[in-house]
Amino acid sequence: MGTVIALAVVLTLIGLGTLFWRDADVLGLPPVAAGVGALVLGVAAGAAWVLRRRRRWERDGERRPVGNVVQRAKALPRLLRERKAYGLPTTTLATWAFGVLYLVSPVDLLPELLPLIGVTDDAGVAVWLLTSVSTVAGQFINWERSGRRPLPSDEGRREP
Repeated sequence: MGTVIALAVVLTLIGLGTLFWRDADVLGLPPVAAGVGALVLGVAAGAAWVLRRRRRWERDGERRPVGNVVQRAKALPRLLRERKAYGLPTTTLATWAFGVLYLVSPVDLLPELLPLIGVTDDAGVAVWLLTSVSTVAGQFINWERSGRRPLPSDEGRREP
């Protein structure tokens, strides 16, 4: 699901960048039309992500995240200590680590030399990483408050 929110951020940034800084046509469209189109697609992708997330919480019985940003940040060390009891997959930790490495690495898919577009890949990864970590930390707080019962979606799943 992280790719949908990253796509939403990238499209929104491209749309805004096109509206503010582009003078020439984009794929045969005037810059205003291309910018508004990308902006609308970005906002629509973000809205679709929110709706799919809510449906998944309701359908799968997944616990909704709770807590504010400070509570979630404070819960992150506890989450990492109790990851096995909570059922946090190793693949999730590896994906987070890859995201952090990508952000601090000097090698990029889109170099920063390209105006605006060069930072969108980093922005997309940063938004995905913060959203993912925040959501899982909020679910962990909910799990702690509910008496540390296994999550319904984790039944039958084992760590590799």
